[in-house]
Amino acid sequence: MSGYCDAAPGHEWHGPYHDHQYGFPLTGDDELLERLALEINQAGLSWLTILKKREAFNRAFDGFHVDTVAAYGDADRARLLTDAGIIRNRLKVDAVIDNARRIQQLRDEYGSFAGWLDAHHPRSKEEWVKLFKRTFRFTGGEIVGEFLMSTGYLPGAHRDSCPVQARVLAAGPAWARAAAGV
Repeated sequence: MSGYCDAAPGHEWHGPYHDHQYGFPLTGDDELLERLALEINQAGLSWLTILKKREAFNRAFDGFHVDTVAAYGDADRARLLTDAGIIRNRLKVDAVIDNARRIQQLRDEYGSFAGWLDAHHPRSKEEWVKLFKRTFRFTGGEIVGEFLMSTGYLPGAHRDSCPVQARVLAAGPAWARAAAGV
């Protein structure tokens, strides 16, 4: 994603995400659900569109609190599908709700979404895609790859010469720990 390292710095929307979030490890279930939801909603759209709507997504989905989103019913779906601040796509809305429920189930066996990711790491992108497709909804190759790069489970978020890469490495992403045999 070296093009992002060229285009994002200094950009009003892309810059802060590139410099402070993209590629850095996440461990909280709510943070991970948010990132997965944003990647799902980006499908077919630009990342800039998603970044501009991120605040509205957080309001609409109650800060992506997993237990709250997992408890959503028909009234919540209807509310989300009429919220002009987010992407009003029924498949995407349903996927976020169902994926929150799946994260709840993963907690029973793995303690958390991050625990599940850690238990299956390392894997190739292709293996991750198969696992995600068996586990979550609306998770194709691009969505899974970007989600895993953006959360530190796959390399490639920044090129080595990008100044942010050193900070990402210092944060100890899973892919770097695996490469170092840790």
